Amino acid sequence: MARMGGKGDERNGEDRNVKALVQRVSSGCVTIDGKETGRIENGFVVLLGVRQGDTEDDARTLAHKTVNLRIFPDQNGRMNRSLLDTDGDVLVVSQFTLYADTRKGNRPSFVGAAEPNLAEALYEEYVAAVRRTLGDARVATGRFGAMMTVTIVNDGPVTIELCTDAR
Repeated sequence: MARMGGKGDERNGEDRNVKALVQRVSSGCVTIDGKETGRIENGFVVLLGVRQGDTEDDARTLAHKTVNLRIFPDQNGRMNRSLLDTDGDVLVVSQFTLYADTRKGNRPSFVGAAEPNLAEALYEEYVAAVRRTLGDARVATGRFGAMMTVTIVNDGPVTIELCTDAR
């Protein structure tokens, strides 16, 4: 069932949600024009996508879900610990391609992704919400809209999709 946006805007039955692809990593790094802009060890690399109609509340909700996501092993090897439990770091990278529509042809359409002004504002709100919980020193980022090289050393591998559509 589609979640309603403002004033009954329903977007053809598609769910609206800020989406994060969370990868548990032993390290992650972002480089722009040969210069490293963000690096973490042990934690999450978060690839963040925003759709039209998403809100600041969606970004904050997803940030809360991210920092509380329990995908680190406990003493019994079960995924039962969060970033809060492990003092893990987060590297956040904006990625509009998470909303690629490949249903027709071989060239993806990105019409479902938010316009850059909205996407950047919600990306910044998500990052700010994560920083409010973890602290500035534990959160690194790429640069919104930049062409980036992202190095990810996935631990597990563990990759989880989070979104806010089922609130």
